[in-house]
Amino acid sequence: MEKVRIEEVESSAGPADVKRPLTRALGATDLAVNYYELAPGDSFAFGYHAHGDQEEVFYVASGTVTFETADGPVAAGPDEAVRFAPGEFQRGVNEGDERVVALALGAPKESGDLDLRRDCPDCGERTPNRIERADDAAESALVTVCEDCGAETGQFS
Repeated sequence: MEKVRIEEVESSAGPADVKRPLTRALGATDLAVNYYELAPGDSFAFGYHAHGDQEEVFYVASGTVTFETADGPVAAGPDEAVRFAPGEFQRGVNEGDERVVALALGAPKESGDLDLRRDCPDCGERTPNRIERADDAAESALVTVCEDCGAETGQFS
């Protein structure tokens, strides 16, 4: 058995105000576990995405998250859970005024098959993107880069 105090796990850079990766702290070998706090406008993910080999489950403890899906927006509020199958595109965003607290679970733990899409200002459409470390920013800052033209589409710290 492993036990961890969530606030003792360091938050990592990304599109959420707080993302505490619990996987390693819990010693999980087959499951990714992340604790999130989303301020208004924050997202779980860097963009609209799908994991080709991983299913994801989001449990919302407080607040409301709106998921962009292929079938349109889906809102999930307190004590609700949402599952996305491998290959299913989604992006969860806090579109409200209240802070969101949620857990995200993914299995298998490692997902090397990420299809990330973001709006590219240079291409004028949503394009495939990759995530990189920022060259000129703090060591923990990340950027998303359009795979079609190389333009930066977002920066996250």
